[in-house]
Amino acid sequence: MIEITLPDGSKRPFEHPVSVQEVAASIGAGLAKATLAGKVDGKLVDASHVIDRDASLQIVTEKSPEALEILRHSTAHLMGQAVQRLFPGAQVTIGPVIDNGFYYDFAYERPFTPEDLPKIEDEMRKIVAESLPVVRSEKSRDEAVAFFKGLGEHYKAEIIEGIPSNEALSLYSQGEFTDLCRGPHVPNTGKLHSFKLMKVAGAYWRGDSSKAMLTRIYGTAWLSDKDLKAYLTQLEEAEKRDHRKIGKALDLFHQQEESPGMVFWHPRGWAIWQQVEQYMRGVYRKSGYQEVRCPQVLDVSLWKKSGHWDNYQENMFFTESEKHTFALKPMNCPGHVQVFNTGLHSYRELPIRYGEFGGCHRNEPSGALHGIMRVRAFTQDDGHIFCTPAQIESEVTAFHAQAMQVYADFGFEHIDVALALRPDKRIGSDEVWDKAEAALRGALAAAGVKWTELPGEGAFYGPKIEYHMHDSIGRDWQVGTMQVDFMMPERLGAEYVDENSQRQHPVMLHRAIVGSMERFIGILIEHHAGLLPTWLAPVQAAVFSITDAQADYVREVTQALVDKGFRVEADLRNEKVGYKIREHTLQKLPYLLVVGDREKESGAVSVRTRSGEDLGSMPLAAFIERLEAETRR
Repeated sequence: MIEITLPDGSKRPFEHPVSVQEVAASIGAGLAKATLAGKVDGKLVDASHVIDRDASLQIVTEKSPEALEILRHSTAHLMGQAVQRLFPGAQVTIGPVIDNGFYYDFAYERPFTPEDLPKIEDEMRKIVAESLPVVRSEKSRDEAVAFFKGLGEHYKAEIIEGIPSNEALSLYSQGEFTDLCRGPHVPNTGKLHSFKLMKVAGAYWRGDSSKAMLTRIYGTAWLSDKDLKAYLTQLEEAEKRDHRKIGKALDLFHQQEESPGMVFWHPRGWAIWQQVEQYMRGVYRKSGYQEVRCPQVLDVSLWKKSGHWDNYQENMFFTESEKHTFALKPMNCPGHVQVFNTGLHSYRELPIRYGEFGGCHRNEPSGALHGIMRVRAFTQDDGHIFCTPAQIESEVTAFHAQAMQVYADFGFEHIDVALALRPDKRIGSDEVWDKAEAALRGALAAAGVKWTELPGEGAFYGPKIEYHMHDSIGRDWQVGTMQVDFMMPERLGAEYVDENSQRQHPVMLHRAIVGSMERFIGILIEHHAGLLPTWLAPVQAAVFSITDAQADYVREVTQALVDKGFRVEADLRNEKVGYKIREHTLQKLPYLLVVGDREKESGAVSVRTRSGEDLGSMPLAAFIERLEAETRR
């Protein structure tokens, strides 16, 4: 007798081993039809998996959180089968699930092109209509190598030859198509219906430029046609909002090959930067941070002490001088410890909070660079708090309140919080990590915050709280962090004198709210589609005349607004008013001020918004009041 325990606590007895699918059928025909896979004692398995002992079971359907990844992985196999049907001799190599979809790398006598994608999609839909059973089998490594070599799948055989010989391998077959895979997969191809192939790209075999170039086909898959349509609509909207296009159109910044992964800021872009920086500088002041500035280049001996040399050196830039090796700092934290170490501190001084708009350099792979969102040189709103263990909770709680206010002020309303836990590559004992993770959990609970946990995603020196903003089209951006670090202060010799006159190592809290300034500005541009709030807009108003007769008044109005601290430009070109309105509207300026003889005589301005709303004529003083109200922070 086998007893299966269901999520509601009920138990179902079976006289013989039973598959997940059979258990679902015993509950009801509707559930059996909806079954995609199962979780036996917490482990994901196929619907065909046979349970031969007492176990707990969750039936995985489209409503389950695991469903989407299973569907996407199965759709990748669907694409592989379609490609091999249409292009005999094509070899499938690697095909993982990625964010929002999947890809497969193919070896073929010619590269695949975008024109091939509709044909492949059509063939995929034919295979869906065939509703082919997806069958799992196992082979030894040597059996699997021989099997795939027999199919002419030499790339797949090479992958398998690198797997330990004592490991049983699972293969999944649907019709004539078989591939190596851990699974699980859907029970049959008829379960796959909402997908689209997106693009093709070149990819070297195993990422090695000395090896063969393959063709990578990207696809996306969703639980429903509605979800698929929503995602494709989001992509279209994201294309319109691309910060690189908007940055060029609004003359904000540029990048060039001579300085890969770095940014040339133009006057208007730097005006946005300054608004963000000055706003964050105000947050520093209000929150008790002392602003510091540390060197860009430090001897490698310091990076060895801090742990960066062993855990991060592949991401660092190095230089030499007088037979000494130096590194451009990838992070600001070791420098802040040096500032702390210049004097002996009492526990009465703690917490000590340092803040820096610190420039960092990280040697990101060229293929990962993306406009100003992913760069090699960037500036962080970086801060470090040196405190006692008893002060962690209050500092984290205060930081959380600060961060949430900042995001709201920049126009972000939906924020998710996650706790990233110990990675495989780390410094410190498990006992220290237990203490650090418990401290952050306790602080989040005290702040009344709901969070999710991300195993393995912490920094090498400590766990971290992550803040994920959702933008206006639903995308998720990870920005701010709060990290608790018991290790670096000890490694770098930071100490304070406690109430018993004993020297102790402080806890170091690493915190940032916007994170990379470059990336945050890119996010702002895309979130607002370039229509930045008036307080952030690089130019807040343009003043222009109808004829040359109002030129002096245009200058007078412009100067009056500049004297009030506003960012305003005068347009005295000999162009028609309609042309000027269109041009400045395309530049996404919040306000357009038109002055003619009537406005000149009455000391007024005719006000239009970038949305096309005509606010009519108003006294200049009234417009100044309006602008002051919109830009007050």
